[in-house]
Amino acid sequence: MMLHFIKQIKLALDRILEGIVIIAMSLLVFDVLWQVFARKVLENPSKWTEEAATFLLVWVALLGAAVALGRGAHLGIDYFTGKLALAKRIKIETAAFTLIFLFSAYVMVYGGWDFVSTTLELGQVSASLGIKMGYIYLAVPVSGVFMCIYSFMGIAERLSGRADIPVSDQDNDGEVSK
Repeated sequence: MMLHFIKQIKLALDRILEGIVIIAMSLLVFDVLWQVFARKVLENPSKWTEEAATFLLVWVALLGAAVALGRGAHLGIDYFTGKLALAKRIKIETAAFTLIFLFSAYVMVYGGWDFVSTTLELGQVSASLGIKMGYIYLAVPVSGVFMCIYSFMGIAERLSGRADIPVSDQDNDGEVSK
């Protein structure tokens, strides 16, 4: 029952987060295309497009990392555990998700929020767009929150024994089956 509830929350978070990443990536593509068009065709380069592209790339990269974690698409988790027996794989993946949770909570959420707060207090603004830099840096704690949620869900799935873990060509003893 609890795992079903967690999966429903995960589906809703996936849709929201993927929608945000799609919108940000679309804006990034449009921004870069406009930058090239203005520079090469109009011969009048836009002053704000490079800065906007950089800020959008920060948001896309960090939120995209959270999406990848939610999908289980992080190379480090799947690549190294893919050939292990299921019981060992679950233990290692639980440990990996625990480390991701701890890093995300302490470095990204706690440290990121402290950095955002300090930057907002100092009133630092971007040169071209005039946006407070704290709002740009907010990508770190926001993606950290998503990573904490997804790693907690990964831990819960593995500890419940109902994780959607692809089964390799090995049985539980690590022997290749025929």
